[in-house]
Amino acid sequence: MNAADQAHSPELAQAIAAAVSLFRAAFPDARTNLTPWRDDPETRRFDARDNLDFSLHFPGWSPRLECRSLLVQLRLERSPQGGAAGRPRLLGVLIRGLTYEAERWRFTTLGDWQPSGSHLPNPGVVASLQGLCRELFVLFGTAATSPFDSDDIAS
Repeated sequence: MNAADQAHSPELAQAIAAAVSLFRAAFPDARTNLTPWRDDPETRRFDARDNLDFSLHFPGWSPRLECRSLLVQLRLERSPQGGAAGRPRLLGVLIRGLTYEAERWRFTTLGDWQPSGSHLPNPGVVASLQGLCRELFVLFGTAATSPFDSDDIAS
């Protein structure tokens, strides 16, 4: 679901802003979009209330990323009471490298935290994505289940 539509509490709005800021710092040339999904009946059928989705669009082709846009999806666990207050727990991150035609690669925090797809980003970008995801888990106060420790990602 669009991140802009999910900011129902000050804590969650602050978490969304901080998550976007992490990506903007890593990719300063990108333009951020907090509403990457259209509001039409077809899209609403796949509405995932437990996701925060935002995208980053580059001014042109990014050879390091092997794409033009990133779609970032944060999978959240809502509080047991079902309330909107407070910051939910981050369960996982999915990042997709996209062109106008199709998805080129995807990176997820499940398994070995490595990208898969037809045209992979360069290793420096992969390390950056791993570090960003680790920071997202810290931001949401969740322990990351990564095969790497902090020293591995920093190097």
